[in-house]
Order: sequence, then structure tokens, then C-alpha cells
Amino acid sequence: MTDELESMLLDGRVEPPKANGEVIFDEPWQNRTFGMARSLCEAGYYTWDEFRACLIQQIESWQADHSEQEPYQYFDHFLAALTDLMALKGLCETRELDQRSRAFADRPHGHDH
Repeated sequence: MTDELESMLLDGRVEPPKANGEVIFDEPWQNRTFGMARSLCEAGYYTWDEFRACLIQQIESWQADHSEQEPYQYFDHFLAALTDLMALKGLCETRELDQRSRAFADRPHGHDH
């Protein structure tokens, strides 16, 4: 494994769901979100450590407010961390992201999101 790829890994508390060493994506948006986070990092908009810190903060915040019996949705936190970091870096306003998310969510079932 290259040092660059190894530095992009998420492990410990922020490790994504995996099977046989591969990340599991249940929905197409999860794969796209993961790819977008990596692409923005590789383009130099933020460091992977900055993203990892936002993800840790998202997960810790959720854990503090929810019981262990409530379902944990990893990629919901991943997306929230990405949108927070994008807003923090001035890449996109939170309001704009919310509007676009609603527009995609309102599209008919089966339509590629």
C-alpha cells in the first residue's frame, strides 16, 4: 500500500463499513459522497486529516445525543462531515447544499440521484 493511499484511510472510530477489506456502499449516493470527499482532498481544497477531524466530530456529537439502541448510519455522518467542511472552507454555502439535497430527494424513485 502506498503512503499516499495509507494516509487516506479512515480507521478506528471513523472507519467505514467493510466486508473483505472493501468499503460497503448500500446506496449509490454513498459511493459518490465518498468519491467526492477524496476528490476534493486530492484537489487540495482540504487535507484528509481535516476531513477526518470533521467526521470524528460528527460521530462523537451523534453518539452523545443518541442511545446505543438507535441505528447508526455511517454515511449520514460522512455526508454531514463533508458538507460542514465544504461550508467551513467556503466551497459551498450550507443553504445551497440543503436546497440541492432537497431537490435531489424530491426526484421520483428510480431516478438516478
